[in-house]
Amino acid sequence: MTPTASSTASARPNRLRPLLGALLAAASLATLTGCSNDDVADVSLGIFTFKDIKLNAFVDPKIPGVTCHVASIESPLSLSDPSDSAVSCRQTGEITPEMIASIRKGGEGEVLFEKSKSIFLKTMKVRRIYDEANQTLMYLSYSTKEISGSFKHSLSTVPLWGTAAYVKPMPVPPK
Repeated sequence: MTPTASSTASARPNRLRPLLGALLAAASLATLTGCSNDDVADVSLGIFTFKDIKLNAFVDPKIPGVTCHVASIESPLSLSDPSDSAVSCRQTGEITPEMIASIRKGGEGEVLFEKSKSIFLKTMKVRRIYDEANQTLMYLSYSTKEISGSFKHSLSTVPLWGTAAYVKPMPVPPK
C-alpha cells in the first residue's frame, strides 16, 4: 500500500513533536541551571539582544570575611555565552591568621567559583591566589577558552592591611 500525500503530510507533525518537546525541555533545563541561590541581579541588555548581565555573589569558603561579586553576560538562546566577565571582591567581615593559614599557597591558588558558559566546555572561573609578599588576596576571574588570541580575565584584590591577619613587615636593616 502506497501512502498518499495527505497521509505523509499528517505523519510529519507527529515526528516533529518529540523533537520540539526535547528542545523545549533542553531550553527549560538551561534556564533552570542558570538560576541559583547566589544570583543577585539580572540586567537586560535590551529587547532585541536576548542577552542579560547576570550578577552573582559568593562568600570565600575559607575566608568568610571576603565577599565577591561576579558579572557575566548570558543568553538563553545561545550555545555559547560571551567570555567577558568582571569580578569585584571586598572585605565584608573579619579576616584572621587562621583563615589565611588554611588557604592553598603558591601561584596556582584555588578555584572558588565556576560557571558553564558553553556546551563546548567553556567555563568561567574565579580563582583565589595569595600574594604573601604584599599580604593581599587576589581574585582572578577568567574564561577557559581563548577568544581572538586572548583569554578574557578580570582581577580584584583584598589587602590584609587593617585585619587581624596582617603581619607587620620586619624593618630592613640599614646598610
